[in-house]
Amino acid sequence: MFEEGQYFAPIVARSDGSMEVQLGQDHPGLHDPVYRERRDLLATTAAAWQPGEPCPRVEYTDAEHEVWRVVSEDLQAKHRTYACREFLEGKEALGLPVDHVPQLEDLSAALEPITGFRYRPAAGLVPLRDFYGVLADRQFWATQYVRHHSVPLYTPEPDVLHEVVGHGNTLAHPRFTALYEAAGAAARRVESDAALEFVSKVFWFTLEFGVLHEPDGLKAYGAGILSSPGEIEEFRQMTILPLDLVTMGTTEYDITHYQEVLYAADSFSHVEDVVGQFWATCDDDSIAALTPAA
Repeated sequence: MFEEGQYFAPIVARSDGSMEVQLGQDHPGLHDPVYRERRDLLATTAAAWQPGEPCPRVEYTDAEHEVWRVVSEDLQAKHRTYACREFLEGKEALGLPVDHVPQLEDLSAALEPITGFRYRPAAGLVPLRDFYGVLADRQFWATQYVRHHSVPLYTPEPDVLHEVVGHGNTLAHPRFTALYEAAGAAARRVESDAALEFVSKVFWFTLEFGVLHEPDGLKAYGAGILSSPGEIEEFRQMTILPLDLVTMGTTEYDITHYQEVLYAADSFSHVEDVVGQFWATCDDDSIAALTPAA
């Protein structure tokens, strides 16, 4: 889960060791005591998890399954229209259910023979270096909560729909996971906070909100777009700029709104050649050379 997501819902420990999710004033679940209790419970369960253990199984409610169904069904046709070819191939390989929220442990079992990736349960904030670093080990931190039922078609927080519908389908394709692993290796290689921030921003504008050209039009490959029924219909109307490492790595963004500026690659191979190669070779010195005025 991205550090930026904590601007919306920081996680704090209570005196009894349980976790409290502090929802923002504009959060749709702020005044819903049932939802808040649910979020706290899931955060507490995830916080107790230890590496090497299976992901905790969540007894999702009928209402949570219904949110999953509404979003998944809405995205079916939109993916066919707007998703890049590699995402659709990963989606077919993983075969996510449409009618219920899957368990992270079951998804790990499905992903391992395809790409070797496994999920880790996230209670909330995962430090950037840890979040990205485990990608090098073919592991992915993921939240397990479901967005509030009142606004099922968009969430500024990375809920389980984002982690699974968005990222899970990409984690089922080896061309995508090669990029994830390269990003993880880069996060471990760089030492300064400035270099790590640059690496993370490139990730944001590619594997989270990347778009690319295919013969029949502009397609999305970023999980943030592909898990949002609203944003997936709007991204072609945003300001589309060419893929550029320096601009992506130094541009500020706001996670609480649709992204207004996107960076388009000429193809998936272009992403691999530019972004993948950058992550595979970057270090503090090379990033500093790219941003001499920073």
